[in-house]
Parts: sequence; C-alpha cells; structure tokens
Amino acid sequence: MEVWEAQRVRAIPDEDRSRAGLYGLLAHLLAAPPDAAVLARLAGIRSDGTAIGAAFGALATAAAACTTAGVTEEYEALFIGVTGGELKPYASYYRTGFLNEKPLADLRRDLAAAGIARADGVAEPEDHIAFLCEVMHGQILGLYAEPAALAAQRAFFDKHIDPWAARFFSDLEAAAAAAFYRPVGTLGRSFLAIEREGFGYLD
Repeated sequence: MEVWEAQRVRAIPDEDRSRAGLYGLLAHLLAAPPDAAVLARLAGIRSDGTAIGAAFGALATAAAACTTAGVTEEYEALFIGVTGGELKPYASYYRTGFLNEKPLADLRRDLAAAGIARADGVAEPEDHIAFLCEVMHGQILGLYAEPAALAAQRAFFDKHIDPWAARFFSDLEAAAAAAFYRPVGTLGRSFLAIEREGFGYLD
C-alpha cells in the first residue's frame, strides 16, 4: 500500500475500520475456502458478551476443529458442487429465483458509474455475496477513490445487499453441509443487523 493510502486508512474512524474489516473477512471466507494460516488466526479469536463476539467465538471453535482439506470440501459442497452446490450466493437468485437477472444488471450499472470493475480472471458474477462485501470494504476504506460518505454506503447497502443477504446468511447457518461455515452465517447475519441499525440513524 502506498504511504498516502496507509495514511488515509489510518484517518478513518476506528468504528469504520472495524466495519470494513468485517466486510473484508466475510468477503475472504465466502470467495474461497481459507488456508491453514487464516484458520489458525481465526482459531485464536476470543469471544465477548456481544452477538458478534459470540459468533466470532463459534467461528474460532469451528476453525480450530477444521482442516484445510475439510473446509475446502465443505466449501465445494455448499457453493460449487456438481449441480451448483447447496446454496447459490447471488443476489439475482435470491431476489428473482434465477441467475444473471435484473439485480445483476442494476449492480453492474452502479459499479460502472463508480468506476469499480471485477478483477481479471474472476469468473463469478458481480452479485456474488463475496464481491458485494468486498465492495463495501473498499468503499469504507476509500480503496476505489475517496472513502464513500455514509449516505453513499447506505445507498449501495440498501439497493444491493439488504434485500437478500440476511436470508442468504440464515440459509448458510441452516445448510446441511455447513460446519465451519455455520458460524460464518451467524456472523454475517448478526453484522448485517448492526449495519441496518446503524444506517437507520441517518433517517
């Protein structure tokens, strides 16, 4: 990271950096199965008395009990599979019942207007939950331009995440193939509830 970018990130309030970190973690875990180093770091997390803390505690316990091979197998069963996996983590599917529908087209238009593009070599459509979490991460930290104003973050969240992502995370909590990813679902659902409450203060 360039020096000026590091200084800009440090200037962002701690609360927003924490929010960005959670979005980044969810993006990382949902884009691909974690490697051994990530599992080890997750296993060292300590819980607290909050809902988010309890979710992190459960995630730490799950990470400590997993192997990379086991998590990879679970990820493939959940999201890939011979027929597409147990869950389809796409906004279009959750909102219309089909892939590559209007929610994806609307998202692509908004991303283009903001100058945000999918990385080369990434095959997943942009309405994948991991990509949407990564966009929020980047907007908060100003990785695309200047840090997005809270109202702009809320607009993106309201349009592209809030209508469906909590249902996805609830489904992930209940998925038959989920073990490590069950507390990921709890963490995502709990975090989105906090985000909704926080954005509501703008009213």
